[in-house]
Amino acid sequence: MTNNPIGASLTLTNGRFYTEDPANPWADTVVVREGRLCFVGAADEAPDAGDSPVHDLGGRLVLPGLIDAHTHPTMVVQSAWHTALPLTDDLEEILDFVRRYGQEHPKEEAPYLYFEYYASTIFSAGDAPTRQLLDTAISDRPVLLQDQSDHSSWVNSRMIELLGVTKDTPDPRPGLEMFVRDADGEPTGHVRETAYMHFIERLYERIDWRPPQEVTAETVGPFFDFLTRHGVTGLFEALVHDDRILEAVSQLDRERRFPFHYEGAPRFRTLAGLPEAIEVAHGYEARFGGARARIRTLKLFLDGTNESGNSAVIEPMATDPTGVDRGEIQMETPELVDCLEMINRAGLDIHIHMVGDRAFRVACDAVGIAQGRATEAEEPWRCQVTFAHCELVDPADMHRPAELGIIVNWTNHWSGGYFGEEARVHLGDERWGRMYEFNRIADSGATLTFASDVVTQYELHRADPFFGMQTAMTRIDPEFPLDAERYPESVRPSSASRLTLERLITGYTSAAARQLRIDDRVGSLEVGKDANLVVLSDDLFDLAPGQVGAVKPVVVVFEGAVVFGQF
Repeated sequence: MTNNPIGASLTLTNGRFYTEDPANPWADTVVVREGRLCFVGAADEAPDAGDSPVHDLGGRLVLPGLIDAHTHPTMVVQSAWHTALPLTDDLEEILDFVRRYGQEHPKEEAPYLYFEYYASTIFSAGDAPTRQLLDTAISDRPVLLQDQSDHSSWVNSRMIELLGVTKDTPDPRPGLEMFVRDADGEPTGHVRETAYMHFIERLYERIDWRPPQEVTAETVGPFFDFLTRHGVTGLFEALVHDDRILEAVSQLDRERRFPFHYEGAPRFRTLAGLPEAIEVAHGYEARFGGARARIRTLKLFLDGTNESGNSAVIEPMATDPTGVDRGEIQMETPELVDCLEMINRAGLDIHIHMVGDRAFRVACDAVGIAQGRATEAEEPWRCQVTFAHCELVDPADMHRPAELGIIVNWTNHWSGGYFGEEARVHLGDERWGRMYEFNRIADSGATLTFASDVVTQYELHRADPFFGMQTAMTRIDPEFPLDAERYPESVRPSSASRLTLERLITGYTSAAARQLRIDDRVGSLEVGKDANLVVLSDDLFDLAPGQVGAVKPVVVVFEGAVVFGQF
């Protein structure tokens, strides 16, 4: 992976180094000694290179190493056996594809079929997926179709039967992680979140088969290689299921095949389950923590998704004529306060999934109360709180992350039309039109970080940070543009919510390093920090926003070592 060793010495000159250091924003030369920056400035002031190599960059733009601050290597690896559905809004086309696939791959060859993705807009207003409809395509084995939000799925009758789910089976998390049911309480075939996963072992036992989902150094290596080729030198894994990914990271690091800083987050669901999660995190940190890998954050899903209609919202859902449905929330303020206090005392951080404005407000309230209690008790507040997604935020709450020290993490390649107009059905026009607004949050002084949140091989290519930058700068999805007849130039409202290049670079570098608590080592090009940097094919500052996605790293350096490309 490297053509010079970690901890190497070299001089890079005649470059345009965008440093992310406010005191020294631009430089044309950097000098690296034993993997760290010992000089960042003008060439005529640089120390003599001695015997170390000197490389002329020919005026290329150089950024600090990029950090993907919310992604899922484990889930991507475990999705390799899935089958991609055609990109269409035609329900019959989806069913025909599934039917033909089943005919071409008999039950003996493929005893369980998993397809991704379908857009929920294939169903007319008021309609929803049913097992009986999917049975018309395949009924002789379990079948699952994952929707594009990755938070809802459609299963056939055989799958429900093999899972052992009946009208008497309690939902794992009513309202959030659940089987949608008919008037008699029977599962309809529409599943929210991963409710089926609580029963999946029963299915595997009954079909005497399980999918190839091994997480090893070799299976996860290609994911990390993809990130390296696209300039990423750090990542936050937003859901650590077990220790297999940590074993893989540890092995790759020992074999000098892991040019990253890595942070992983085990999950907890309730206050009652939190002590066990804390114990797991501490155990993982003791076993796998080190200079480049840490496990000191816990993950919580506070609500669902806007596309599925189970986000926690302040005003009722547009689909509810009674005006009482405000979505679902995993815990209200008092329980979340107790969780935050316990996590703070355990010396850990928290990363909270939220998409609805009520979830955002509840979480802000809880953080403020927990911090206030710590102050009253003269206890230090050590817990770093990150809110992930924050797709819908009430304007009255946008200043609160800055006041409370909350980091806001956004999956910026969602900024265009990736999820279509599915959320509009549940939120209505007004709320849909003000989703994905982060400028006001950042303008108030909050730390804003960026991420890919890719969960399958199907969308791995969207983990390219420059793809994400372009989408956030234009509000146009290069692959899934909105209808240009309804939305001029396919721009997702509001065009005023476009993010600037400077804000995006900061969110991928110095701000993301702050989220991972490694900003004393990386995130900017400053003397004393690790020499993690990315030399680019084109100068981002010379390009139109719609051209940014074509930019590629030509050289990636980690701790002084060239880990991709060559000078």
